[in-house]
Amino acid sequence: MTAALADPLSAQGIETPAAIHANLGTAALVEEALKRGEGRLTKDGALLVDTGKFTGRSVKDKYVVRDATTESTINWGAINQPMDQAHWDVLKADFLAELKGQDELFVADLFGGSQPEYRVNVRVINQLAWHNLFIRTLLVRPTADELADFTPEYTIINLPSFKADPERHGCRSDTVIAVNLTEKLILIGNTEYSGEMKKGVFGLLNFLLPAQGVMPMHCSANIGPDGKSAIFFGLSGTGKTTLSADASRTLIGDDEHGWSDQAVFNFEGGCYAKMINLSAEGEPEIYATTKMFGTILENVTMDPDTRELDFTDDSKTENTRGAYPIEFIPNTSEKNLGPPPSNIILLTADAFGVLPPIARLTPDQAMYHFLSGYTAKVAGTEIGVTEPTATFSTCFGAAFMPRHPSVYGNLLKKRIAEGGATCWLVNTGWSGGKASEPGIKRMPIKATRALLNAALDGSLNDVEFRKDPNFGFEVPVSVPGVDANLLDPRAAWADPEEYDRTAHKLVQLFVDNFAQFEEHVDQGVRDAAPVAQAENA
Repeated sequence: MTAALADPLSAQGIETPAAIHANLGTAALVEEALKRGEGRLTKDGALLVDTGKFTGRSVKDKYVVRDATTESTINWGAINQPMDQAHWDVLKADFLAELKGQDELFVADLFGGSQPEYRVNVRVINQLAWHNLFIRTLLVRPTADELADFTPEYTIINLPSFKADPERHGCRSDTVIAVNLTEKLILIGNTEYSGEMKKGVFGLLNFLLPAQGVMPMHCSANIGPDGKSAIFFGLSGTGKTTLSADASRTLIGDDEHGWSDQAVFNFEGGCYAKMINLSAEGEPEIYATTKMFGTILENVTMDPDTRELDFTDDSKTENTRGAYPIEFIPNTSEKNLGPPPSNIILLTADAFGVLPPIARLTPDQAMYHFLSGYTAKVAGTEIGVTEPTATFSTCFGAAFMPRHPSVYGNLLKKRIAEGGATCWLVNTGWSGGKASEPGIKRMPIKATRALLNAALDGSLNDVEFRKDPNFGFEVPVSVPGVDANLLDPRAAWADPEEYDRTAHKLVQLFVDNFAQFEEHVDQGVRDAAPVAQAENA
């Protein structure tokens, strides 16, 4: 299928002599990737690829064109960096010139969003076959009839061979991700990390949907046997994918969703899960996908002779990833959507060992923690770092939010008020001490699942709660089948006074971070802030 898109590409101002491979299926794209030496097959048939020097997103190399469309609507700053029109014009011209030198290109026409009223038509043009397979896996795949009538609204051009010139293109380095919302075009150059495409579409929907009253969310979502939906907010590594892939519940999606009047709907048609330390015991549904043809594994170590995978090896990166169609997970939603949520879960991985494994939040507390977007990095990831490091990512996805955080926070508060959802904070981090201390272990996933299940089926509402003296939220005193020491973090520490000092430090970090939002929220949300207790000497 090489000629079908030649004229449409030309109509977009894209001239190239390249053979166009348009809307190929999984098997054909895997064949192309293998033929071109882009990857290798594992023992069980997954496609293993290496993303080169980039094993994550290049956040400092991403720009939004500043023009009449974006001047007053984008929250400009370190995350949403401006590119002027003149630099964009040169960059675009150079990208189009680079296309003229290609022998082959892979094109996929896809949807961003599963609810028809709010989805966008996206055309993705790739240099690499496996990139095209990745984005075809991650976005929503049109039916044959929909493809026959497909007109692209937005276009992504992804050329790993393109090296930007900072002086010529107004960027920081030879890597560039540039978004022009007026021209409806995203350019990605000099990185093989596939997640740039996925997050490019996410950022696009995060810009478009609030104006339509739809809440875009960096979250996973599923449906219980009772037909009620739950959404799981959380940064990378906090358990969004793991906890939503529960065989007893119907999966809507693992990462990006919209909340409209009618539904919670997945932006995507696939999942992008962390693979580091993956096991059949801890995450059986995700582990099973690594043995399926059509799964793409990024930067996972493989024995060259046996083709066996080693998920414990982080020598390349801790951000090893697997991309697979959502239907590879058992019991998924047929249309990738469900009813508006009855439960909202805010996930964090607290490396300070301060937060309880679960707490019930008021709506004001939920908005406070949503705007805070807290998690923590483990000590030891950088030379000289000996203590856990707090990370506050607004709305649990600041890197993908083009508008001001208050836009998303107020939308969430409105949705909670209208729908009456119950809100929970779940800590999947460490208990009994700081993560940097010898012998301190992460929360057992079985305990987390037990507490979550009790919250989602309503039984947790029947137990006794206590008020946390630092954060003010409600914490269960005892839950059948869960170690009571887990529920009371202070009691789990060998030195309770050291817990108090650490809690005091964490509370102050929350307070300092939230100062940027105080003028944008009402008094109820301001009153939901944690209060530092008298610090022990």
